[in-house]
Amino acid sequence: MVEPTDFDVDERGRVQLRAFVLDQIPPDRETIVARLRARDLERRQLEAAALDVMVLRVNPLDTAVLTMAQLVAASGVAVVNDPAALVRTTHKSWLAALPPDVPRPLGIVTRSRAAAERFASGMPGGLVLKPARSCGGRGVQLLRGRAARRGLEAAFAAAGEAGDGYVVVQAYLPEASLGEKRLLWLDGELVGGYLRRRAPGEFRHNLKHGAEPAPCEVTRAEREAVAALTPHLLHERIWLAGIDVIGARIVEVNVLNPGGAHFTSAFSGRDVGTRLVESLARRAHATTPIEVPAK
Repeated sequence: MVEPTDFDVDERGRVQLRAFVLDQIPPDRETIVARLRARDLERRQLEAAALDVMVLRVNPLDTAVLTMAQLVAASGVAVVNDPAALVRTTHKSWLAALPPDVPRPLGIVTRSRAAAERFASGMPGGLVLKPARSCGGRGVQLLRGRAARRGLEAAFAAAGEAGDGYVVVQAYLPEASLGEKRLLWLDGELVGGYLRRRAPGEFRHNLKHGAEPAPCEVTRAEREAVAALTPHLLHERIWLAGIDVIGARIVEVNVLNPGGAHFTSAFSGRDVGTRLVESLARRAHATTPIEVPAK
């Protein structure tokens, strides 16, 4: 386990890591988590080029870590998801700019309040505004009914301030009242998913905002939506993604720190964890590390 502050470039131009290591794996997950939190594991200096594979799990986006990860990838290590692709695909403008055969809510991405107002005037069913680069439901706003026009300025400002200034302005989907599905996508295939039912009085479906996970079936229309998205994920060399779907339309694609494996396993009975590890092993074995010559 390597934390975001534990990358170095040494005097010979090699990326070095200060890593927490486990030579003997404890028998249960709770022990691993407790020891990591307590930071009582052995720390070891490692040369990044000696790794088989590196999995990026960093949230929010840290461009310094992505830069270091790109250097690690250049040494021949399989880094997933691809750090160069993450810069593009973590911004919600990426989904908005895909061809129209990828089903998603009608919407725009803008820093212009005037553009948002023009779009809002044609959306009587309500609007959802969210930061174009953010996570966990932070800065997301819902405007419905008479409040939609009156509250647009404040909602637009709040969403912009919570991210990089760009705001996604989307038509509200009435099917959201039934919940939002998180579908887990791995190496070109849909693994499964689960339903998130929002908490009473809340419009967001994030678990950290009180949503409850529940089992669900993946419909034919949802599979078709994911199939339309898949070539674009593969083109970006994405390995793992959490795809959020409402009413068979894709509302978000999570590639930076996608969750969903635990609940997908729990509700489906499939061993998603083993499948993830086997996929990583295939990637590691397919990669030939590049020797970093001494200067």
